[in-house]
Amino acid sequence: MRLSLLIVLGGLATILIVTLFKGLPALTLEMVTQGPQGGFYLGKGGGILNAILGSLCLAGGATLIALLISLPIALFLQPEYAGRTRLATFARFSLDVLWGVPSIVYGAFGFTLMVYLGIRASLLGGIIALTLLVLPIMARAMDEVVRSVPAELKESSYTLGATRLETSLGVVVRQALPGICTAVLLSFGRAIGDAASVLFTAGYTDSLPSSLLRPVASLPLTVFFQLGTPFPKVQERAYAAALVLTVIVLTISILSRLLTRSFTKHITK
Repeated sequence: MRLSLLIVLGGLATILIVTLFKGLPALTLEMVTQGPQGGFYLGKGGGILNAILGSLCLAGGATLIALLISLPIALFLQPEYAGRTRLATFARFSLDVLWGVPSIVYGAFGFTLMVYLGIRASLLGGIIALTLLVLPIMARAMDEVVRSVPAELKESSYTLGATRLETSLGVVVRQALPGICTAVLLSFGRAIGDAASVLFTAGYTDSLPSSLLRPVASLPLTVFFQLGTPFPKVQERAYAAALVLTVIVLTISILSRLLTRSFTKHITK
């Protein structure tokens, strides 16, 4: 167990050290406050503000839509509704299968759906693909959290005359709130760091996000494109973009822990 722990911590430390060592020298205030300018991909001035805002819009939109769909699914899979029926078993099995589907498959499916609907590569297309990606992750995580709510709490609510809906929203959701917040934040972190699903759906542009129907940049694709150039300065900027993305994901993870600790104080155990 100690060896396994050291492997995990060593892997995380190696990623952070390499990213810091290669990305920190190229990270400047100009990079995070300005968009690309003329000659940016040749090593001249500009920054990655377009990619930062684009990634936040993509991940934020996808997480919000996934939340609106995942929470009702998790509540429906309670014993009071679907229970242990074949429908509930099939739903959980389907979510597990969708969880394991590679993100490039979601990108290809999203691209096919966009062609059918007549939508070009855009912010909307990227949100659709990322929603499909994080939906099974969020729904399955929420399902496990909701199932852990003590049955005695729900029975007490029913005894006081509450309906199934009132119990689900007023008791179950409140009791499972720390786990729900964790699921949402982890899904956001998964969405903001994915490149394959937005490669064909969101496109790429040097402009700041301005419309749902226009292409949008993202940090993973910024890293991918800049690392493929033969210019050392541009490659250093790629590591700086990777550092920004890593900091965002770490911030989300820390925030998830803090929210969980804060909400757990008011949870019945």
